[in-house]
Amino acid sequence: MKSSSPERLSSLPEHFALGRRGEELAAAYLQQAGYQIVASNFTVPIGRNRNGALINVEIDLVAYDGPVLSFIEVKTRASDWFAAPAANVDLRKQRQIMRAARAYRRIFGLTDADHRYDVLSIVIRQAEQSLNNPEIELLRNFWSEEKFRKRRFSQIDLY
Repeated sequence: MKSSSPERLSSLPEHFALGRRGEELAAAYLQQAGYQIVASNFTVPIGRNRNGALINVEIDLVAYDGPVLSFIEVKTRASDWFAAPAANVDLRKQRQIMRAARAYRRIFGLTDADHRYDVLSIVIRQAEQSLNNPEIELLRNFWSEEKFRKRRFSQIDLY
């Protein structure tokens, strides 16, 4: 886990500090909801891009919700005026998290474990930051691997 000394946090750009704060709130929220957090900021290489550069993907939180292993993407914003924070978890990001989650399950021998992909959306409005009253929404099973499975021609409905 990365060091987060006070000097380092104060030197971070504002949006990084907001994201860090959101991940702290997310972990506390999930623990209160009964989740057992087993990893945070889990980073794993998932391949290379077209230029040959290594692609690392980070899973914000990995937690058990009862017997189900949950891979949680945390999205924190200062406003939801333009779009909800979860709108930024697009297909590309979902695919990357799935690949990282597959690697996580393989590394820890959990390939047959029940799992799902959640998004935790947090809005910390600038005026309310001092009140510590964020809007938090947990979107369980935000996506599944089924929508990324390739279908055979015989499975395609032609009618």
